[in-house]
Amino acid sequence: MTRRTEWPGSADDSGAGPGPEFASGQEFDDGQAAGSDHESDVSHRPAVRAGRGRSTASGAGFGEGAGRRSRSRSRDGGSPSSSRAEKREPLDPVEQARNICLRLLTGTPRTRKQLADALRKREIPDEAAEEVLSRFEDVGLIDDAAFAGAWVESRHHGRGLARRALVRELRTKGVDSAVIDEAVGQLDSEQEEETARELVARKLRSTRGLERDKRLRRLAGMLARKGYGEGMALRVVRRALEEEGEDTEGLDEPF
Repeated sequence: MTRRTEWPGSADDSGAGPGPEFASGQEFDDGQAAGSDHESDVSHRPAVRAGRGRSTASGAGFGEGAGRRSRSRSRDGGSPSSSRAEKREPLDPVEQARNICLRLLTGTPRTRKQLADALRKREIPDEAAEEVLSRFEDVGLIDDAAFAGAWVESRHHGRGLARRALVRELRTKGVDSAVIDEAVGQLDSEQEEETARELVARKLRSTRGLERDKRLRRLAGMLARKGYGEGMALRVVRRALEEEGEDTEGLDEPF
């Protein structure tokens, strides 16, 4: 026999609506629905944060890793070329001598001695240097006679140097004595004296106001430094001073 339990007011409130069971069920359903909405929000918001977290971490890791990999590739990339450079065979001494001479001859002529000194300084073997220098002479790339002639022309007309100074300069450049004599032979005494007069005329104005003897020493000294002989220098300076009205008596004596 089943005992029936009577709830207070159940008979009187039967039409009032659902009982406690429904109310309890309704609360559960509302709670479940609310929980579903809450879980939906939570499931979306953490997903966004997680996405940003992964993106940031991934980005940071990519930047650092890329830098290390780039540096590693840079170091590794230089190794093959360095290895090839180390394995490159040295140039033949003749080829080295040829390259050096061509570079030195670019833009300005040089004597054979100047080129030989340059090759010796770079420790090119004598045999290789001799071979290249002789070959360059054969084809006209080295021409001491042409060099000497051009040197005399340029230094005499450009700097006013006399034959004695020109001979001294050409000897220091290793030009043969016979070649030097031929080069300076293009200057005769008359041309040399004419150049000396031009030099004194340009310098004369700057000595005005000085004592006669001081002017003489200054002008004659300038000519002597350019290679003019004492007799020619004294003669040219005396003539220039006379043209300015200076008393030149006693200036025939060597200074």
